[in-house]
Amino acid sequence: MTDKIPDPVPQHPLLEGKPEIARGRYSIVLDKGDGERVYKIITHPDEYLLYAADDRPQGPHFPTVYAYHGIIGRASNGFPMHLFEVEKLYPIPETSPAADAARRLIHAWWDLCQQWQQLGQMMGRIALQQLTELKPPPFDAGMKQAVETLARFAETYRVIPDLLSRDNLMMRKDGTLVFSDPIRPGKD
Repeated sequence: MTDKIPDPVPQHPLLEGKPEIARGRYSIVLDKGDGERVYKIITHPDEYLLYAADDRPQGPHFPTVYAYHGIIGRASNGFPMHLFEVEKLYPIPETSPAADAARRLIHAWWDLCQQWQQLGQMMGRIALQQLTELKPPPFDAGMKQAVETLARFAETYRVIPDLLSRDNLMMRKDGTLVFSDPIRPGKD
């Protein structure tokens, strides 16, 4: 079994000639060509909520969504393919302040997950909530607010937080750490 979506990029005028730059389990990312934005095709309802819900997480540590271009096809998993225009994010260099912040966040969250592992998939949401209550927090006030926002979103929509998977944390050009895909599809 592959961990990347097997579907081809659907035909759509906005995507014509655009190079694919990333592919995940439920998404495909194409470069818009302006250096600032990308087109993201999302095929799972949980990830769709992260980008489209009225109460979705927003702020300096979440991706900016510029436009929703509608449903452009259907994926082999049976879900619609939604097209979004979002800000372009970048991998985090190993030796950067964003990498240090990401490591502190990931380690603190995973340590808390281990305390709740007997609860299965619920452990991630519980650990995320506890992460907001750590004294002192392992991150600055802005990231604390972002974690609180993500915890509320995960609890409201009963989605599974995932801060461990590659590229779920990325950064902006200015070095700001961003939760790019902080949830894993599935419900408890």
